[in-house]
Amino acid sequence: MIRDKQIGFLGAGNMAEAIIRGLLEQSGVSPEQLGASDPRQERLNDLKRGSGIHVETDNRKLVEWADVVVLAVKPQAAATVLEEIRNLTTSGVVFVSVAAGLTTRSIEEALGGESRVVRAMPNTPALVRAGATALCRGQHANAADVAIARAIFDAVGISIVLDESQIDAATGLSGSGPAYVFLILEALADAGVKVGLPRGTSLQLAAQTLMGSAKLLLETDGDPSQLRNMVTSPGGTSLAGLQALEEGGLRTTLSSAVEAATQRAIELGKEK
Repeated sequence: MIRDKQIGFLGAGNMAEAIIRGLLEQSGVSPEQLGASDPRQERLNDLKRGSGIHVETDNRKLVEWADVVVLAVKPQAAATVLEEIRNLTTSGVVFVSVAAGLTTRSIEEALGGESRVVRAMPNTPALVRAGATALCRGQHANAADVAIARAIFDAVGISIVLDESQIDAATGLSGSGPAYVFLILEALADAGVKVGLPRGTSLQLAAQTLMGSAKLLLETDGDPSQLRNMVTSPGGTSLAGLQALEEGGLRTTLSSAVEAATQRAIELGKEK
């Protein structure tokens, strides 16, 4: 799907680098097939030394070279970059955007013509190839374009295809979700210290427990309630802990967090 494509990244930040490394290590793509542009020459030099890919300070040249273009700049810089490459994306180019808040329609209009756009909402665990990416396609993109985008993001985790109306919800859940998890991990580690564990040990146990529990769910295709029941004996320690979580309103608090983040994503999208 992507082994015969030239993939160019507009922007060479952490997310772009994570995807590039994932493609090189997981997808059978060669360094000669990958390129990146960025105004920071030092950053490009570092990326070239580390991966051997083609680098370029000229966005237009990169777009003309590529079969697939990944917009990986900060949202506030996207308008300038899109204006710079306007009308360069021919009908044969697939345009994949990871710029938060930019709709497929706004990108299509900024590029001019009938550009084939796929919008992506990855999250930061992509940096360690454990990301979750929500994808949706614009009005001119086809199933093959979505398959190309999935191949790119599956190299750094998993990808899910949604309707664009659901992207803000995915932002509130998986896009912002790592922040919730880190707060939970911090609270669990603090609690471990409170009951007598060394901080480093407490954090390690909390992180491994969370990672292992998520892996168990994904690899067994299990139901969270059933897996929870596996470790909850009548009158036991897990039950005592779960009762405290329910009394503290954990479900309601997490639901409110996702709803608040989703609403903010909607608001930010309207501001673009």
